Amino acid sequence: MEKRDYYDVLGVERGADADVLKKAYRNLAMRHHPDRNPGDTEAEARFKEANEAYEVLKDDQKRAAYDRFGHAAFENGGAGGGRAGGFDFTSGFSDIFDEVFGDFMGGRRGRSSRGADLRYNLDISLEDSFHGRKVDIRVPTSVSCDSCDGSGAEGGSEPTTCPSCGGAGKVHSQQGFFTLERTCPTCNGQGQVIDRPCEVCSGSGRTHLEKTLSVNIPAGVEDGTRVRLANEGEAGLRGAPPGDLYIFLSLMPHPLFEREGADIFCTVPLPMTTATLGGSIEVPTVDGSRAKVSVPEGTQTGQRFRLRNKGMSVLNSRGRGDMYVAMVIETPVNLTRKQKEMLRDFEKQGSGKSQSPQSEGFFTRVKEFWEDLTD
Repeated sequence: MEKRDYYDVLGVERGADADVLKKAYRNLAMRHHPDRNPGDTEAEARFKEANEAYEVLKDDQKRAAYDRFGHAAFENGGAGGGRAGGFDFTSGFSDIFDEVFGDFMGGRRGRSSRGADLRYNLDISLEDSFHGRKVDIRVPTSVSCDSCDGSGAEGGSEPTTCPSCGGAGKVHSQQGFFTLERTCPTCNGQGQVIDRPCEVCSGSGRTHLEKTLSVNIPAGVEDGTRVRLANEGEAGLRGAPPGDLYIFLSLMPHPLFEREGADIFCTVPLPMTTATLGGSIEVPTVDGSRAKVSVPEGTQTGQRFRLRNKGMSVLNSRGRGDMYVAMVIETPVNLTRKQKEMLRDFEKQGSGKSQSPQSEGFFTRVKEFWEDLTD
């Protein structure tokens, strides 16, 4: 039977990078693995074919030889050597065995049942992000059992060697042409069993409780920042190392400010008279102080003013970003009759003068647009 092109086997383009190759191989290996398809010779052949293709294409030198000479590069003592056409059919598989089949096979290989990592979502205010803060949180988790000092054994008794794996923590089984290594189901990979389990923790070596931790939030953190507290995750099984705690920070919306990186944006309503005649206003800043903004005559809606070094703190730095103040011109309401008459007089007196350049420019463009349509 003629061999299929290795790129076709994995379903990838010839220019595919290492990540694409690995992902394609993982999917095929999961689908055609003999343990998932017992007695299916076609699936076993597909699994072997995918493994062979990945073994070549993941290696830059072998891939270059294959791209140039095809399958002939590995035949008759060619570049690939002499083992079954130059391939060690287990090497590509073993490279990502843990990653692909760790959970399917009953856990990662190895004797250390490290505790699970934990995630904690923490909402903080924009002010907390600016100043930094120490926060106390309560985390439900597993901790080492005090009664047995984490060993899982009652009354000072000692664990004994697991009779199933002989202390190796692993057992082997034959699947077709593969010898598969699995975590020992009797001792869960520990290599030891407990004849007299601790009454408090039932032999697990850990108990459940809610503990209080202090978290230092540094100034300048952004939304989505992850803070790692090493060894504050779940306790490991029977004295194994604990996992880590990861705190994910989310910034709550602020009533006045919006943040983009280290910069702060604020929209401020401006009285029509101030926008027309000019003046100055005071605006709040994220550090709790006030800043003065000089408004020139004829300020328009959307015009922005930059306040240097009035933005957010920069993480791990003494610097600060900038603050941008956008003006929205406020139209007066509830005018008296006299005020309305004054505005009408103002409109008449301004006839023929360019006092509203934006609207005049807009309607000029509209007129030209309509004229183009009628031509």
